[in-house]
Amino acid sequence: MGDIILGFILIIPLYGVLIWSYFYPKESLLWGKRWMYKEEPEISDGAIRYIKFASLISVIGMTLVFIILILTQN
Repeated sequence: MGDIILGFILIIPLYGVLIWSYFYPKESLLWGKRWMYKEEPEISDGAIRYIKFASLISVIGMTLVFIILILTQN
């Protein structure tokens, strides 16, 4: 049971980053790379859709894996 609680505590920041990435895809794409551009770069709609899709699938997948781990724990 302690492993599950520790795993949940360690996954919370990852959930936060994925949720932030879903709601603010432009900022998450440029995070750490903004210094390379003199002006604000143009981000395509396809890239924004991909970031949102990947974030949503990652949150759902992590949640399912976590639920399966809880249910299979003896």
